Amino acid sequence: MPHDDSAGGDLAAAGTSGGGPRALRVTAIASLTPLEELDADPFLVDSRSQHAMCARWAAEQGYVVTRELLVHGVRADHSALWSDVDAGLVDLFVAPSRRVLERALSSVDAFTAECTRRGVRVETAGLAEPRYSPQMKARVHRRLSMPTAGYDGR
Repeated sequence: MPHDDSAGGDLAAAGTSGGGPRALRVTAIASLTPLEELDADPFLVDSRSQHAMCARWAAEQGYVVTRELLVHGVRADHSALWSDVDAGLVDLFVAPSRRVLERALSSVDAFTAECTRRGVRVETAGLAEPRYSPQMKARVHRRLSMPTAGYDGR
């Protein structure tokens, strides 16, 4: 099921009511991957690092992340992807990489076609994925396995 939050996004394209440029607004897409896959592919499991990578990319472009999605195999026409676009609140999508998009969406090609149809860009951050030490994997495991116990991952 989709999840959203906030965090960082492209160059000004339109004016705000104050007359100055407006930073492009970004939806960051991360994959919701089962904890059982932590050893095999920790980055796909670590949605926090995926969203952080998107936020870093957005900030480097001068953009603002206004929404974070955490999805798995979602269809290209799912309302969670498009509600903010339809409301005029999002200008582009970013994901850390194509492989994250492949896990997050049921069809990357269908999604990019829908983005083209709607006039919304989709980008990949293309930054290097972190190398996960056993300690980093343990932190991800703790954060994801104990969310209701009040553990916040710090």
